[in-house]
Amino acid sequence: MSATDPAARAAELRTLLHHHAHRYYVLDDPEIPDAEYDRLFAELQALEEAHPSLRTPDSPTQRVLGRVLDGLAPVGHAVPMLSIRTETDTTAAGAEAFDARVRRELGLADDAPPVAYNAELKFDGLAINLRYEGGVLVQAATRGDGETGEDVTHNVRGIGQVPLRLFGDAPPVLEVRGEIYMRRDDFERLNARQRDQGARTFVNPRNTAAGAIRQLDSRGMANKKLSFFAYGLGEVRGWAAQPSTHSATLDAIAAFGVPVCADRAVVQGATGLVEFHRRMGDKRDALPFDIDGVVYKVDDLALQQRLGFVTREPRWAVAHKYPAQEQITLLRDIEVQVGRTGKLTPVAKLEPVFVGGTTVSNATLHNLFELRRKGVRIGDTVIVRRAGDVIPEVVGRVPGPRAAYVPNFRMPRECPVCGSRVVREQGGIDHRCSGGLFCAAQRKQALLHFAGRRAMDIEGLGDKLVDQLVDGGLIRTLPELYALGLAKLAALDRMAGKSAANLVAALEKSKRTTLARFLYALGIRHVGEATAKDLAKHFGAIDRVMDASVEQLLQVDDVGPVVAQSIRTFFEQPHHREVVEQLRAAGVHWDEHEGSTAANTPQPLAGKTLVLTGTLPTLTRDEAKALIEAAGGKVAGSVSKKTHAVIAGEEAGSKLDKARELGVTVLDEDGLHALLSSHPATERAE
Repeated sequence: MSATDPAARAAELRTLLHHHAHRYYVLDDPEIPDAEYDRLFAELQALEEAHPSLRTPDSPTQRVLGRVLDGLAPVGHAVPMLSIRTETDTTAAGAEAFDARVRRELGLADDAPPVAYNAELKFDGLAINLRYEGGVLVQAATRGDGETGEDVTHNVRGIGQVPLRLFGDAPPVLEVRGEIYMRRDDFERLNARQRDQGARTFVNPRNTAAGAIRQLDSRGMANKKLSFFAYGLGEVRGWAAQPSTHSATLDAIAAFGVPVCADRAVVQGATGLVEFHRRMGDKRDALPFDIDGVVYKVDDLALQQRLGFVTREPRWAVAHKYPAQEQITLLRDIEVQVGRTGKLTPVAKLEPVFVGGTTVSNATLHNLFELRRKGVRIGDTVIVRRAGDVIPEVVGRVPGPRAAYVPNFRMPRECPVCGSRVVREQGGIDHRCSGGLFCAAQRKQALLHFAGRRAMDIEGLGDKLVDQLVDGGLIRTLPELYALGLAKLAALDRMAGKSAANLVAALEKSKRTTLARFLYALGIRHVGEATAKDLAKHFGAIDRVMDASVEQLLQVDDVGPVVAQSIRTFFEQPHHREVVEQLRAAGVHWDEHEGSTAANTPQPLAGKTLVLTGTLPTLTRDEAKALIEAAGGKVAGSVSKKTHAVIAGEEAGSKLDKARELGVTVLDEDGLHALLSSHPATERAE
């Protein structure tokens, strides 16, 4: 049972929250839902607000960011944070040279047993010293010059992986040293948000992490998710059970609740070092964070003491690097690439440079606004980055004056592939080709979308077949799909006679469709299924949609200025109208009517929202949805107080529970049919 005394309950909550934070941030194995953690956190907050004396430095509530400093205070390191010697030879010879040096300095004979080393990763982040007193985090400091660092406790407290209190029987004083870094996925998400907001993007994860930690205003940490790994110790007092090896020390640190990277191993001699370097090199691109090498440390702490230091570097450790992932080179030109969706991307043409294990001659510049923010122009010396399988990118220019004036790069007004007008939506950052169905760069994407299940539903027309049809020159436009005969299809690779016949039959079947499906299949930007249905219902005929002005389009439900302009731009292209006419000439057809303003079709579900859940006896989910929409209703994916009714079949799930909780009407398939046949003025069923 939970404690009822406020002090006891606060202590209980702190213990629970520390435990669950460790499971979530360090072990990546949460035991409770986020909502339950938030409930416990809110309870502790309320207790501390009611009883301020219960608020302790190690309380999880003290991670809250927002402290602003006048400057970072200096922190003297009780044990210097020394740098590790770097082995510049990135081949196996680098590991062999280190082992030979250690054996020589230890005076080991050639036939002596191999030295045991702890091999670990060299993280590309910011070195940090965490000081725990009585098991509680009291200070976090940067490396600085090794003797004196900067107090960054206010920011480090905001890193979920850094425990505010250690588990178990921690020593009176324990300084844990490690690396603060940013995962690649967190870095990409951060930059994506920056681009969406039109803000400056960040160069690389390492610089972003370092900049976040050293800022004075900790509120800047709020959108930067950082991580932490421990790799050693600083000052230690009163640890009677301190291990005798480095590897056992890391195990003990992990037992205290501090994250330690699992990619480490105790290896024997040069052979073990070479194998670890190779294995981690093969794994490097798949890691969720950046490393620039591995680190070898003599595992026996007594041997470390014997080896000692030279010019402030330990003789018992070395960093063995991999080929660099950033290099500088010359930007020779900027070209524009048109993607499958019509997006125009400026691409840097580079003086070839070896980076990240391969020779790079092209790199993305993302978009015009990103290019301008980086201040990059043709002829500049630029920094190129390649990490893992990520497309190489230009991250910035090397500062310095230009020899002569070079104008800013400008995006073309016409698509370099098809000559169609290039457009940019108001407030958007991407430039796009308006050629759509006509543009060769977008041909495969247009075909796949057109054939999709919710569009023309051409079964059997998938990625590989579209590649063959387009690459072989058999299809250039959508209407040519319907000219494909059995002989042409059967002659394709891996296309047997039966498969060819099935595709011909699917093409013929697809000719009978609906206006809504046809509009969606055209792939008009911003026109999804729901918008296509609204357009079909409002206008009733394809010609009226094609001829509609922006003002007329804005009269359609849920069509705003951006969508209206996108539709207008699409049908202003003569080649798009030609494709529509050619598809109709090929036999594609649907029923048309006068549009919603003149239609007399009863709409019993007009203005009502229904939710489908479970399996109905005779109707599929799509069939039930079509009936509801034909009756003027809308189908939502979740239940709310505004839901008119939930149509539930067998094995209905959480939506049924939610409906009962909110008092929303629940109907079966018969109840749905009764709704569909009711008079439009029928009141909500009970």
